[in-house]
Amino acid sequence: MKDLTSFVAGVDQRAEEIISSLKPIEYANHCKVLDAFREMRVSSYHLKGSTGYGYDDEGREILEKVYARVFATEDALVRGQIVSGTHAIALCLFGVLKNGDTLLTVQGKPYDTLEEIIGAQQAVEGSLCSKGVKYRQVELLPNEQLDWSSIEDALRQPVKMVLLQRSCGYSTRPSLNMIMLDKLCRFIKERQPDTVIFVDNCYGEFVEQSEPTEHGADLIAGSLIKNPGGGLAPTGGYVAGKQHLVHLAAKRLTAPGIAADVGPTLEWQRQFYQGFYMAPHTVMEALRGAIWGACFFEALGYEVYPNPETPRTDIIQAIKLGSAELLQAFCRGVQNASPVDSHVVPVPAPIPGYSHQVIMAAGTFIQGASLEFTADAPLREPYIAYYQGGLSYQYTKISLIKAAEEILRR
Repeated sequence: MKDLTSFVAGVDQRAEEIISSLKPIEYANHCKVLDAFREMRVSSYHLKGSTGYGYDDEGREILEKVYARVFATEDALVRGQIVSGTHAIALCLFGVLKNGDTLLTVQGKPYDTLEEIIGAQQAVEGSLCSKGVKYRQVELLPNEQLDWSSIEDALRQPVKMVLLQRSCGYSTRPSLNMIMLDKLCRFIKERQPDTVIFVDNCYGEFVEQSEPTEHGADLIAGSLIKNPGGGLAPTGGYVAGKQHLVHLAAKRLTAPGIAADVGPTLEWQRQFYQGFYMAPHTVMEALRGAIWGACFFEALGYEVYPNPETPRTDIIQAIKLGSAELLQAFCRGVQNASPVDSHVVPVPAPIPGYSHQVIMAAGTFIQGASLEFTADAPLREPYIAYYQGGLSYQYTKISLIKAAEEILRR
């Protein structure tokens, strides 16, 4: 087995040179969040939760105003009743789209968990397509770049919503950074000004100095156990954007007539506030770990996506391992270095919403909390491991070294 000590020393030096470029982003996002807290006059009173219907919950209302201020939107919906990023996305899709409307994606196949929600590939009861929504998809070019010509052709017909995905998902395509997203939003709006541009913002919050809603997106959604929860939110999701669109999503979450006016905040109100306040820092810790891991596994001879020097727009790092055995070894190493359930051995298994078996290493304090540090992958060729998160840069390094040691034993 290779001695990793010399690798780690070299990786540290290379990674630190790249990581230093993150400081201005972290500072700018800290300022943005703190300004929102001060502007909304957040007080200890707002940190207390409500029960029952959650009527007159001023803390919930102020938190949503803080989110709207940070994301530069008219309104926001921040709720513990939203169970995942997929749920938040579904609220927007089902809230905005109706029978006869067309949904368009322009980055090829959407993320795995959206396949049954859309229902284009197979008949799924309750899917968008089963309710009369039309779906069209523009594939990426062979070099995994946007096909601008085909997008223009697709926009010659009426489109109610264009769904964009910020992160790469389970793929090696480039994630959608804010420069490219700005260009794409302008391209779409010039051809169809009334089209709703909706961005799946999962894994992307606070990675850059601006968010999709500052570049032409009408609506965004994400999960609180990813970036914006700061590692403290125990559950939840958010929707932010134009007021009438957020209201449509709120009606889907509860019911017409009550929409966003109800929703108890129970014991998680303080954690939502504190997590969002900490998010600019914890996201950067995760990003430092992603960059270090890219340097580390590239030094060990593996293909990594993105490469270490590529500017980031999400916290996901992919490593092409080439075999099911090495993929499972990687996940075993990550699990073994986890603070919770380190003794558990992850194995591939069917997971709701995914067409392939998925292996997940997630020894987290909050179940499935991607920002803490997790690794997962569908068991399919070319057997790529995806890891994300890391509340501590140092813990991420320890976990990745463990993963490498497990691989090298094979």
